[in-house]
Amino acid sequence: MKDQSTKLTALAGILLGSLALAGCDSNDDDNQETSNPLAQAMGIDKQVPAQVGVRPLFLVDQMVDGELKSQLEQCRQGPFYRSDFAVGHRGAAMQFPEHTRESYQAAIDSGAGVVECDVTFTADKALVCRHSQCDLATTTNILAIEDIAAKCSAPFTPADAVNGVSATATCCTSDITLADFKRLKGKMDGANPDATTVEEYMAGTPNWRTDLYAGEGTLMTHAESIAMFKAAGVKMTPELKSPSVTMPFDGMTQADYAQMMLDEYQAAGVAPSSVYPQSFNLDDVKYWIANAPEFGQQAVYLDDRYDLNDFDPQDSSSWSPSMDSLANDGVQIIAPPLWVLVALDDEGKIVPSEYAKAANDAGLKIITWTLERSGLLTQGGGWYYQSITEAIKDEGKAFELLDVLAKDVGVIGVFSDWPATVTYYANCMAK
Repeated sequence: MKDQSTKLTALAGILLGSLALAGCDSNDDDNQETSNPLAQAMGIDKQVPAQVGVRPLFLVDQMVDGELKSQLEQCRQGPFYRSDFAVGHRGAAMQFPEHTRESYQAAIDSGAGVVECDVTFTADKALVCRHSQCDLATTTNILAIEDIAAKCSAPFTPADAVNGVSATATCCTSDITLADFKRLKGKMDGANPDATTVEEYMAGTPNWRTDLYAGEGTLMTHAESIAMFKAAGVKMTPELKSPSVTMPFDGMTQADYAQMMLDEYQAAGVAPSSVYPQSFNLDDVKYWIANAPEFGQQAVYLDDRYDLNDFDPQDSSSWSPSMDSLANDGVQIIAPPLWVLVALDDEGKIVPSEYAKAANDAGLKIITWTLERSGLLTQGGGWYYQSITEAIKDEGKAFELLDVLAKDVGVIGVFSDWPATVTYYANCMAK
């Protein structure tokens, strides 16, 4: 158990970081929604009620008895408000088709103070919201619309069980025009590799998600997402997706692409303080820092070093560039996956990793991803929990991890496929 002074230091770190995420100055009286510093730390906006539903309560009930569970239980009746600590990952993708108007609205309603549009482009270079340039076969109904499906990079090929061949299809936004894109409907991400028909292939939703809200997923352009988020009063975190086509594309360079994304915020009159541009491509982040510093100071480097064969979050020699080098290059916010930030101590307790400590020592703010994207935690939590698998025994561990990330690591925001869970935690900690 940490002593009281250490806890206060950690909470002070959250306060400073989350105020930065909220885009507000701690001395700005206009942004003082409450005198409670923890409410400020979690970016609680008491002018905007949130509907968290029953899932957070389910997770609390699954927790092992203890101080954290008792504290969270006392918040069952709310009230709950919007929190900048809660970041809607592709909207609310656990139950709604990702990057659709319906998914974004669910995230907004459940209290996400920041919502994400992953940005890619069509054949006519219109910016649209999709997690990957070439995911249309698994996230939309494109295969069911014959004239558009005919444009796919690789048409649907049925499975061949006799020869051990899986069903496949590759359909990219860059294969189709914006007009084509607008004819599509979003569906829950998934595909059936054993399918012999298009209908079977499209019916691939994981069994721990739901198709109840997937009937009419409304796809969004990037500009439409900006208008929606601006009207709702939430902040925005667009991710510039890596192109699946060779750049330049029809004369558009990578730098052009990076600038086009920011241009749409400027055209919509959105304050840079409300935008957190992201990229796994460090050169994109450096471009924003150098060429659009008003946005670049809040640019988020989605750290993909975890994908290197020798990467070890407990060994700083396996990270290149170093945390100090990133900070010296002007990077202010870093965003690794959940498992990179935590480890287990000798007693099996979840603690900050050496990576987390080094990022903090270098003065980098930290955002992490993605809570509630792992399916059932009773099965170990999968990829997102790989550094602490031995401690993952019940669904309530989501809150235990969230508590360590907030109080000990000092993250300033958490992406979640069901942001209501993070909203519940943020509000409870602010009471």
